[in-house]
Amino acid sequence: MAFCSKAASILIPMDENQQNHLKAYGITFWTLKNGQEADWLLNYRGGSFMMKYVKDIENECKIRGVSYEVIADAKVTAILNEITDPSANMDLVKLEKAPKIAVYSPKNKLPWDDAVTMVLTYAEIPYDVVYDEEVLKGELPKYDWLHLHHEDFTGQFGRFWSVYRTASWYIEDVKLQQATASKLGFKKVSQMKLAVAKGIANFCSGGGFLFAMCSGTDSFDIALAAEGVDICESMYDGDGADPQAQAKLDFSKTFAFQNFKLDPNPANYEFSNIDATPTRMLNQSNDFFTLFDFSAKWDVVPAMLTQSHDKVVKGFMGQTTAFRKELIKPDVLVMGETKTSNEARYIHGEFGKGQWTFYGGHDPEDYQHAVGDPQTDLNLHPNSAGYRLILNNVLFPAAKKKKQKT
Repeated sequence: MAFCSKAASILIPMDENQQNHLKAYGITFWTLKNGQEADWLLNYRGGSFMMKYVKDIENECKIRGVSYEVIADAKVTAILNEITDPSANMDLVKLEKAPKIAVYSPKNKLPWDDAVTMVLTYAEIPYDVVYDEEVLKGELPKYDWLHLHHEDFTGQFGRFWSVYRTASWYIEDVKLQQATASKLGFKKVSQMKLAVAKGIANFCSGGGFLFAMCSGTDSFDIALAAEGVDICESMYDGDGADPQAQAKLDFSKTFAFQNFKLDPNPANYEFSNIDATPTRMLNQSNDFFTLFDFSAKWDVVPAMLTQSHDKVVKGFMGQTTAFRKELIKPDVLVMGETKTSNEARYIHGEFGKGQWTFYGGHDPEDYQHAVGDPQTDLNLHPNSAGYRLILNNVLFPAAKKKKQKT
């Protein structure tokens, strides 16, 4: 990288003046990947980024269509003075090293896409794809951040049986999952998925960052709670579910949810009552959720995860759309909610030495994404507030660790 001789910095604004918010995260990641540090200016102009001036960074901003400003040291000092003012709800977080990213996703082609892989690709942030075999071989410690693709960790194949059991993609997926389970020494797919879920939990407990959307959230917790309990009916695993399954759930093993009730009907497209989809009275015209305001100086982690140019975010549906607040554990932090329906959309917590974030819904720019629908073109949504929340989580592990104030 060629450095400019003038003392100057590059400011990447993240307010309404940014023409491509999503690719701005990619520029910041690219900067870290190339050995430079970056500053994340929490609550300053929408959560802007700043780094020492390097001609190559400026060129990348031009190539990728990211708005930027070259500012002199005097301007940098003025910004830092504004941010560090005790009365200002702002803070500076040092980003030191690009996190190594993995996406837990099947290798076979399924008739839906994944918002995280789409936005990582669009932002030009590199990632590896891992699935059951890699997790069970112990490969997760190589990574800093793991995303759970639209997934069913309960071993019920997404509960697509009722509608799609004759579809070729469903038949192929069941065969592949069963073959993998057998290859890895499991009698049932549900047993393999439980082992995978426990492996992911260990990754997080050891200090990893976990992010999940849609059914990757609640099915993960349900699988952990149901360890040693058969909750799958015969069309999924060849024998009936334990009639006492509900009473045998162990909520002490879960990340986010407690006291939930399993949906005993195997033909229903729901795993439990964690998801508010069946009873919510919202539609696209009035479905929004609000991000909480956190103290950037005192609550640094949630402040990072909620950086946005718009604190009111368009709602979007999924197999798991939103979380019933009464089923969320008391130590879990709600970062985004829809007050009118008493549901949480965006939640965060700690597990062992690691941290996790669950985000309800499937695609922030496709309100009701159905099986077989075309992939969203993010070129049409470069300023998506809903997708920004995903990318906040991607950069989160790059932050220099400092103790939370108490």
